[in-house]
Amino acid sequence: MSIKQTGIAESIKGEIVSAVKGAGQVVNAAVDAVSSVVTNTVRNVAKIGTFSVESVADVVRGTLQGTVEVSADLGAAAKGLVLGVIRGSGHVGTQAFDTIGHTAGSIVKSTAELAGDVGSAAKGAVEGAVDGAKEVSLNVEEAASTAATGAVKAAYEVSAEVGTKVKDAMTGTIAGVKVVIKEPFKKS
Repeated sequence: MSIKQTGIAESIKGEIVSAVKGAGQVVNAAVDAVSSVVTNTVRNVAKIGTFSVESVADVVRGTLQGTVEVSADLGAAAKGLVLGVIRGSGHVGTQAFDTIGHTAGSIVKSTAELAGDVGSAAKGAVEGAVDGAKEVSLNVEEAASTAATGAVKAAYEVSAEVGTKVKDAMTGTIAGVKVVIKEPFKKS
């Protein structure tokens, strides 16, 4: 990991710790705080032309590390992360869906590294995708499906056990939307 990448993750971790502590443990306040910090970070990174897959992974890592540090809800943080990335990236169309899927996958991988509840984090990512899609007029069902598929694919890259947990968490309806996972997502 480069110094620049470490800087983004550490910077956002500190901001998340401050924001969530300031908001208390109230879920909506935590989602708003996380989303606000992530939105601003993503916008700033995009302005200097370095918004990339690595940037999103760094934002996710820092956010989730900060969330764990203050013992906040990883599902709420995941929701705020996806919302923040949608708001901050300015991506539309296919690019927005790619970003949603990648963000959900990064959330699952980082949550697994932190030994957190991957199912809750994946579900929060889908909730954030649904809310974010509504805000920017994306197809809500496609956003939910993309987030769920990205989460499940990343989970199977971690392990079969993590993959099964996330896949089970993605069944049914989340945030009022029937979630459809697109295969293939398992390791070959």
